Parts: sequence; structure tokens; C-alpha cells
Amino acid sequence: PATPSAAWRDEPPRLAGLADVVVAGAGRLLTLPQVLAMLEWTSLVVVREVGQGTGELVHEAYADGVGPGDRLLGASMTKSALAHLVGLAVNDARLDLAAPVSAYVPELADGGYGPVPVLDVLRMTSGVEWIEDHRDPDGPAARLTACAFTGRGSMREQLRALRTRCPPGQRWEYSTADSQVLDWVRERATGETFVSALSRLRTELGCTGGATVAADGQGVPLAGGGLGATARDWARFGMLQVDGCAPGGHQLLSPQWLDTAGRPTLPFVQPGRLPSAITTHAGFAGHWWPLDGTGRRVTADGSRGQFTYVDRDRRVVVTLTSCWAYADAMLDRQCRDLAYLTLPVIAQVASRG
Repeated sequence: PATPSAAWRDEPPRLAGLADVVVAGAGRLLTLPQVLAMLEWTSLVVVREVGQGTGELVHEAYADGVGPGDRLLGASMTKSALAHLVGLAVNDARLDLAAPVSAYVPELADGGYGPVPVLDVLRMTSGVEWIEDHRDPDGPAARLTACAFTGRGSMREQLRALRTRCPPGQRWEYSTADSQVLDWVRERATGETFVSALSRLRTELGCTGGATVAADGQGVPLAGGGLGATARDWARFGMLQVDGCAPGGHQLLSPQWLDTAGRPTLPFVQPGRLPSAITTHAGFAGHWWPLDGTGRRVTADGSRGQFTYVDRDRRVVVTLTSCWAYADAMLDRQCRDLAYLTLPVIAQVASRG
């Protein structure tokens, strides 16, 4: 692998092979520029030969008005960064995935989350009543995230009010509430806030850009969707998922944890088995979206087209950020499916050099 200084040179590189990329999607053959235009892209960063925390930056490009120093809201890509922090706590034996949520957060003992094993919060099979529809301004998801993006109200007060829909482990439901509970558990298990733990991890990964985290009126961060970081630093988060190493080869996350975070373990969360309104191309594991049953190809996925795709076998990471329209549910689904078809193709081209 290249040295960190070689990986992040000032002159943005361009991977020649990307000019020849053709993606079969949306009912036709599309060149990469056509795909990016449809997705209303804002940044594209490609790193290859990833290993031991380093890699070679082979492609970096930005749409007009966006640059390498800009903090880009990752939306639910933040959930995969949270998974790293949970993995650190599990590796240090400070957090037991088999324990119930109430063992760490007694304030939730009388609500729907109380008896739920932490593992089921990690894989969003908590069984707690929830509807993730941000198009409904009065829905629970919009009300939860509004606390953070307005800086008013309490997300944790809303979490305490949620009740059980079905037993844990029997149904998958995409849920930012699960992510917020997961971080609450992690915070209690480690005694470290999301911002503090994230800052420490960013330092270990060699992140150089600034970061922003949205928080509610009580100062509780939106660990399920409020992180803004540079495209390069989003790629660094993806690099950790390749082998668990920070720059210099320090093993931060164990192979066992990478498997837990990336491999789908229930039949109804396998790729192609999630509700089709979300995607037919990925499954769900430990706050990462696997594109195969082994968890060797996974992506972080955020609303409106934020992705950090990781191919562990090819040792390639692709960060793609976008700003496609969210209000039109059909367009949103088409764009997400097109992104899922495109990211592996970019990784294949990058791996060939």
C-alpha cells in the first residue's frame, strides 16, 4: 500500500479507466458521466490497494461549487461510523451484544427497548414500533431528526415513549431510533460521548478535514444521521472496514467484528430480501449494507445519495455523495438502485488499475 503522504496528494488524480465505464441500469446503458448527472453527484473519491490503514487515492472529483475541504452531510452513512464505535467497545469487552438494552440504559426499561438484546438494535430487528418516513413531517422519524437539525427538543424523550410491535429478531425495520438507542447503550457502556469517541477515532484514522455533528436541545448527537465530513474522510471510515487497521497497521477492529458488522445473519436481511421500496440490491447487517451474503462487499448508505462502498477482496473504497431529490419516492428508489449498480463497477475498474 502507498504511504499516507502519497495517498493524499494535493493534485486530484483521475482514474483513466472510469472514462470507459458503462452501467446497465434504469432500462439502458449509461456512461459514468450520465449516471453521475442523474444522481446529481457532489463528490467521487476512489482509493485502492487499501490495507494496514493506508491506500492509494486514484480518483478524486467534485461537482461545481464543491471541493475537498467541504464537509458533506453523510446522513445515514453516520450509522456505519457509529458501527465502528460500537465495534471498538465490543472489542474492548465493554459492551455485550447479548445483554438487554436496559442493562445499560435503565431509563428504557419500561419501554419497548428495555428487553431487546443490543444485537437486535445493531441489526435493526428490535421489534419496536417505528415508521421511517421522512416525507411525513408529523411522523416519528421526522420528529426525531428535527430535534437535532433544529437544536430543540429531546430525542431520548421520544425514544422512551416507543413501544413493542413484535418480539426482537423476527422482523427488520429500518430505524434511526434503533441507531440512537445503540449509541445511548454504547455511551453508557464506555462512558464516552459520541463526539468524543468519534474524535478519537478520526485522529487514529488520520482524518484531516473538519467535522460537524448535529445535536438536539439536550446536546445529544444524531448518531444515526448527523455527521458531516469531507469526502476524503468518509473514505477513511470505509478503509477501516477493509481489514480493521488504522494507519501504521494498528488493529482497531477485529476480523470477528468486521464479520458481525458486514455479514447478514438472518434470512430476511439477505441481499434482495429487504422491502423493495428501500432496495433490491443490498441486505442489512450491523449498520452496514452488504451486497453479498458474506459481507465482503458492503456500503454505508445515506439519504439523497451518500455512499461509501467497500470491496474487501479488491481492497477498494469508493465514496460517492449526491443530492438527488428525496420528495419523489419513485425517483429516490431509482437513483438508489442505480447507485448500487454503479459502485461495484467503479471498484472493479479501480482494482484493475
